[in-house]
Amino acid sequence: MGLIGAEVIHANRGKVVLDLPFRADLCQQNGFLHGGVVGAIADVAGGYAAYSVFGDGEDVLTVEYKLNLVRPAAGERLRATGEVLRAGRALTVCDLKVHAMREGEEVLCASGQQTLMRMEAARP
Repeated sequence: MGLIGAEVIHANRGKVVLDLPFRADLCQQNGFLHGGVVGAIADVAGGYAAYSVFGDGEDVLTVEYKLNLVRPAAGERLRATGEVLRAGRALTVCDLKVHAMREGEEVLCASGQQTLMRMEAARP
């Protein structure tokens, strides 16, 4: 996330919010933040949310995610929220939302769902 400038602004058990300031170098040809960037911050927000409910020695790996881009990602910043819907022994499902912050208002620009796998943390 350091490469694109995203940072965690809120983290609770089962819910994480990321913030990404607008950057022209992350845009597609029409000046909107690229869908790949939108997908990346949604995936990471959900991954951190899932990780927050796992135990010591456990890690997380995304199995799949589905994201609908419902409006152009345009504004001063994007805010991605990942929230655990169900944490199972093997699979965890998260709700994903990405809002564009435009002149103080939040406008939904992407919505989706993600499945993650609980796994043993890699040993050094």
